Amino acid sequence: MRTRIVLLAALAAFLLLSSVSALAAPQEAEAEGFATAMKFMAMALATGLASIAAAFAVARTGVAALATITERPELFGRTILYVGLAEGIAIYGVLIALLIWIT
Repeated sequence: MRTRIVLLAALAAFLLLSSVSALAAPQEAEAEGFATAMKFMAMALATGLASIAAAFAVARTGVAALATITERPELFGRTILYVGLAEGIAIYGVLIALLIWIT
């Protein structure tokens, strides 16, 4: 299952990059608009992929945290910390998007 997801993601990235490379020869008057469009595309990819990765990580760590809390309730603080760290992946994606935007 995991290899299918990786293969589908690689195929989607290949198709996206091949379609962008076909459009990569704009006229000089359109060059600035094309650069702006690619900047927004990069921002969307950074945020989207980081959010998908964070959702996957939070789902996995959340299930493990609930199982641990069920057996040993005193470990609530430690397990919630791991879920919060997994959620940080999405925040990093947003920060990268903001860095792309301000450049």
